[in-house]
Amino acid sequence: STGASNFSTDAPAESSESTGTPVTSAETDGSWRRLAPLLSARSEVAAVALDGVVYVMGGLTPDGGVTSKVEAYDPIADTWEERAELPLALHHVGATVLRGKIYVIGGFTSGFTPVDTVFQYDPAIDTWRARAPLPTPRGALAAASLGGRVYAIGGVTGFGGSNVAALEIYDPTANAWEARAPLNVARDHLAVGVVNGKIYAIGGRFRHDFGSNLNVNEEYSPEADAWIMRAPLPTTRSGIGAVVMGNQIYVFGGEYPGGTFDSNEAYDPASDSWERLPPMPTPRHGLGTAVIEDTIYVLAGGISPGSSDSDANEAFRLARVKPAS
Repeated sequence: STGASNFSTDAPAESSESTGTPVTSAETDGSWRRLAPLLSARSEVAAVALDGVVYVMGGLTPDGGVTSKVEAYDPIADTWEERAELPLALHHVGATVLRGKIYVIGGFTSGFTPVDTVFQYDPAIDTWRARAPLPTPRGALAAASLGGRVYAIGGVTGFGGSNVAALEIYDPTANAWEARAPLNVARDHLAVGVVNGKIYAIGGRFRHDFGSNLNVNEEYSPEADAWIMRAPLPTTRSGIGAVVMGNQIYVFGGEYPGGTFDSNEAYDPASDSWERLPPMPTPRHGLGTAVIEDTIYVLAGGISPGSSDSDANEAFRLARVKPAS
């Protein structure tokens, strides 16, 4: 696909009992709501959910700067508050949650300079601390947690730089990294999801160029230390966000030379198949994604390709959620 998907929006609105502004859709598989916007507009952020709170970290600001801001969203109150800032202003980082802590990995400082920094956040004391550095400095990477380890996947060495196929795994107990089998397709601006002990690396592009978007979907087995190809992403895109809910991976947004995507597509590893779901109300790239219970939050991101931003907070809820096995 070379543009945002087109869906009609003439179905009845979501129930007025839902929090936020309803967004109607002709699809019957789910609905969107617009919720309280972020405190600061930005793009190329990272987002995670931990203990019922959504955290949005770092990113590029409307004036072209880089921010260290961390904002926490309470979905029950539909309110935001600032938390302890990142030790370094960063964008295009990888982020994941492991054992009650948030890890922010790599990324770029101003000028798209790649870093090897790894920061761990403890929400109980609202404090960040540095951990063992990433062996391969890179930004626009993806991160995941599995089996008590943190995985750093793919990325790029800078604006116009070389792609990184590296898979490096962090052991928080030893505070040490090790290299494992690299991606078959080196890429940046990809997204990942973990289902049933396997990691899926989806989409992305070459050398920071969103004119070279990919539909690649690779599955990694830690036991075999190997990647295999799976069913490709239906809408070829990069600058995407993804979450796992039930046993499916949901992939949102992205950019291409002519605009941004509103695409919302779900991958089922069990059947190795994809389905299209109701599109995002606000197409964007460089967004953050997080899931709490049955709701996916799609946060910030650029509304036009390249340098742009937003304070958007839109939530997607499925009409049905496949249970995790």
